[in-house]
Amino acid sequence: MAHHHSKVLILGSGPAGCTAAIYAARANLEPMLVAGLQPGGQLTITTDVENFPGFAEAVQGPWLMEQMQAQAEHVGTRFMDDTIVSVDLSKRPFTAIGDSGDTYTGDTLIICTGATARWLGIESEKTFSGFGVSACATCDGFFFRGKEVAVVGGGNSAVEEAIYLAGIASKVTLIHRRDSLRAEKIAQDRLFANPKVSVLWDSAVDEIVGDSNPPGVTGVRVKNVKTGALSVLPVDGVFIAIGHTPNTDLFKGALEMDAEGYLITKAGATSTNIPGVFAAGDVQDKIYRQAVTAAGTGCMAALEAERFLAAHGHGT
Repeated sequence: MAHHHSKVLILGSGPAGCTAAIYAARANLEPMLVAGLQPGGQLTITTDVENFPGFAEAVQGPWLMEQMQAQAEHVGTRFMDDTIVSVDLSKRPFTAIGDSGDTYTGDTLIICTGATARWLGIESEKTFSGFGVSACATCDGFFFRGKEVAVVGGGNSAVEEAIYLAGIASKVTLIHRRDSLRAEKIAQDRLFANPKVSVLWDSAVDEIVGDSNPPGVTGVRVKNVKTGALSVLPVDGVFIAIGHTPNTDLFKGALEMDAEGYLITKAGATSTNIPGVFAAGDVQDKIYRQAVTAAGTGCMAALEAERFLAAHGHGT
């Protein structure tokens, strides 16, 4: 059981964690990054990425994360292949215990543990993930220009995704298991006013159907929850919009969170309610949830950690 210490301890290896590591390393802070359960974060389950600045052609999500991690290592980040199972934020240095039994301490802590998209939990959803099934309209909507798509859900995110996709796709069908939406009234009004959007009420996705060679979605088999009747809706894409779960269980009782479990940071900053603890990326952002915004807040967190260390007598 080894002990590892750093001036800057970073939890999470997605765009937020890697960017925080790059900035902290270039400030000579020798950051240590614990990669977590899903090294590289949500981008590793994304295929074509066309909205990350700097690439004229689409790049693959896993490749982009490999590059970010290699860049962070190249400038001096120590990567630890471990998953944190408990933390003690009651005193500095902050302590994190890994699944391996190793202990990690940091004079500052940057939390970049991200959020996990909620899925329906059906096998066909996994089969077509990246081949017509997505949990992010802003990321993947472009690939369905002029095509017919379905959005699954009934909350704000589902309604927003449906309205967004209506600007790209030829037709959008919102599939919802109840006979009314949970979304805010103003968002519902905008949805119902859009001629490209229709709603399939009292309906649940039974299966996503498609071709295997090449893989691609051709439709959704829908079950009416009141009558049990099955029907197939022909679509080229399915967007699952039943919410995200921030990966914050570790910090319950220690850090301030909102009702959904997202870490609360000060306005225009990444600082949490505990001095020296910062949060960046999807773990504290439920609005934008983009790789580029995660990277931006990762940069902010590293700069704030650097200032915190300077103010508390930890020289570079």
